[in-house]
Amino acid sequence: MRTLLITGPGGSGRTTIAAATAQRAAAAGTRTLLLGADHTDTLGAALGTGTGPAPAGAAENLTVWRPDAADRFRQDLTAFQSRAANVLNLLGAARLDAEEVTPLPGAQELSFLRALRDAALSERYDLLVVDLPPLPQALPLLALPEELRRYLRRLLPPERQAARALRPVLGRLAGVPMPAEWLYETAARWDMELAAVDAVLTDRRTSVRLVAEPGPAGADAVRAAGLGLALRGLRLESVVANRVLPDTVPDTWLAGLLAQQLKTLAEWQTEHDVHRVPHLGRDPHGADDLDALAVPGVNPAPAPVEWPVTDALAADGVLVWHIPLPGAVRDDLDLIRRGDELVVTAGPFRRIVPLPSALRRCTVAGAGLREGELRVRFAPDPGLWPGAGR
Repeated sequence: MRTLLITGPGGSGRTTIAAATAQRAAAAGTRTLLLGADHTDTLGAALGTGTGPAPAGAAENLTVWRPDAADRFRQDLTAFQSRAANVLNLLGAARLDAEEVTPLPGAQELSFLRALRDAALSERYDLLVVDLPPLPQALPLLALPEELRRYLRRLLPPERQAARALRPVLGRLAGVPMPAEWLYETAARWDMELAAVDAVLTDRRTSVRLVAEPGPAGADAVRAAGLGLALRGLRLESVVANRVLPDTVPDTWLAGLLAQQLKTLAEWQTEHDVHRVPHLGRDPHGADDLDALAVPGVNPAPAPVEWPVTDALAADGVLVWHIPLPGAVRDDLDLIRRGDELVVTAGPFRRIVPLPSALRRCTVAGAGLREGELRVRFAPDPGLWPGAGR
């Protein structure tokens, strides 16, 4: 399945563009699922038909789903209490009833990601269009599966499960109970679920479409989002310039606004695939208005993001890791090697990435930013690299 993630600054019209994109794909005969993250029915307002917690048809070839993350959290907590019954009884804990459970911070995000995974793995659709939250929430949301998996592996390493037969003995020697089997089983299940979500986000057929109004605020948002997406290895498919004024307007304050839009559009076009969507003079509502927006179609085969390692051993004695970071500023970059991982900070964004296997036997020999690409040089470690230093 092809997956298109759509986001943008708050108030940019991203939900309307997501609805129009899904409607256009469905009209072309593509079996499309439109997945929404908003608590309120903003998708229904754009489509002209209500949406809810169960997938429902909105038009031919178009299904809309706005999952109830709070209900999913209640189901998960109830199931967790059942699995951990022995431990809870040992602690004398009182069970929570489903009706008294309210979602904790972060629970709704995890529930939505699981819904995204379920939708992407469905064989009923050819295209999944995801109306993500606004950019300040969308970028951390997209980073969540990878980061949580890293935390789980550090706190409950899978290799420790090999020693589970010794835990009763160790518990008696230490005088404290050791982690129960259910804890490792739960961690393994969470890791598997998070891996499935991460696989959807990093799939070669997944890309991101940014929606923004052309202007100073929109330009800043697109610049920051492009850097954040690149650091996560997510492909920016295109930028939709929303609510663009006609090329000619009366000589009023609209002329100044149009000039501002045209300046931003010219800047975007030097760096991105840009599509203009006209201002209708009203909030789009219903199929006819969505058609009038003339949003771009979905690229069936987006080019993947690559972080290649090139061999410059013969010329310079190093391997070079190429990390595309468009919009990065040299003074805002920071690199730290931690074992077999590289901590990359670019502006307000940070990611901890595992080193490719060949680079784990090397030491960092330097780095440089050139033409929107971070190039990290690695020199073979003579003690780990066969033939190095001879």
